Amino acid sequence: MKRLLLTTLLLLASTAWAGPFEDAIAAYNRKDYATALRLFRPMAEQGYSDAQSNLGLMYEEGKGVAQDYVEALKWYRLAAAQGQAQAQYNLGLMYDQGKGTGQDDVEALKWYRLAATQGQAQAQYNLGLMYGQGKGVMQSYAEAVEWYRLAASQRQPMAQYNLGLMYEKGKGVNQDYVEAAKWYTFAAMQGLAPAQYNLGLMYDRRKGFAQDYAEAAKWYRRAAMQGHAPAQYNLGLMHDEGNGVAQDFSEAVKWYRLAAAQGIAAAQSNLGLMFGKGKGVTQDYAEAAKWYRRAAMQGHAPAQYNLGSIYGKGEGVPMDIFRAHLWFNLAAANGDTAAVKARDSAASKMTQQQIVQAQKLARECLERGYKGCDRFLR
Repeated sequence: MKRLLLTTLLLLASTAWAGPFEDAIAAYNRKDYATALRLFRPMAEQGYSDAQSNLGLMYEEGKGVAQDYVEALKWYRLAAAQGQAQAQYNLGLMYDQGKGTGQDDVEALKWYRLAATQGQAQAQYNLGLMYGQGKGVMQSYAEAVEWYRLAASQRQPMAQYNLGLMYEKGKGVNQDYVEAAKWYTFAAMQGLAPAQYNLGLMYDRRKGFAQDYAEAAKWYRRAAMQGHAPAQYNLGLMHDEGNGVAQDFSEAVKWYRLAAAQGIAAAQSNLGLMFGKGKGVTQDYAEAAKWYRRAAMQGHAPAQYNLGSIYGKGEGVPMDIFRAHLWFNLAAANGDTAAVKARDSAASKMTQQQIVQAQKLARECLERGYKGCDRFLR
């Protein structure tokens, strides 16, 4: 995340630059980039680091000038060498992302650290990420936690969320659900969807809180409204089962559909169930088959079992014992115990040659991760 320097930084500017710098900031904020560029450039050329940093930003974003990462890098470097924290952070980000220069984790780490030690919250967060992932430095969850904590104390929402994750998972700190819930709450209150979802999970699963389905549904909804697919699925489930909200199959279908469209296999499977049973929608076996298949092709065992069942019954698809066996076999391989009996029942209606062929196709599909299996699994 990059942004122009706040006008409060004028307190650090010399009297000579205060007026022009303030005018440049105002021009940028009203999207008069040509004027901002014209005002920033002479200040930058005469060594004013805040102007150099902002000029670099304009080159990086292509505002008022043709986008040019190399030129952006030049101005960031000049400002960073003078200790300008935002430029140090932006320079680290350029190395991190390989923009205007070769990708270099070690160099990114160096500049993030310089900005972070000056209290730049985003740099502190990114430095935590580098330690957490072992990028440019030996992996250290404890060190990651410390940098996340510094950024989180400045209300950096992703740092608050990641600090919550570290406490939930017990990475770099002792596992502590109460502390995890605290940091998730801080981030969630700032509107961060993953934190809202995780906070919903904490209420749903009695982790750090007494179980409270209504509170879980509240936080799932906030995340779901931002397009967070797992939250959409969980909110659909709450409406389906009547946990924390009034049972409402139509509302469940709405949220399942949104999550299913984003590829959540469990949502696709449950949407298939809703169509198959006519819950919240008009019963439609063909539509059920469509959604079961999408989930089944992701290895979702319940959907594979249900797809086997509708092939066995001819509901929404032509009856096909061969495909029923194939899907039951895949479901069984993925841990669905009921599928074992169903597979064996289907086998009793097949020739030995058909069984061998169905087993071969199922094995190949598993080995390929279902890629290229569409042609014979439909």
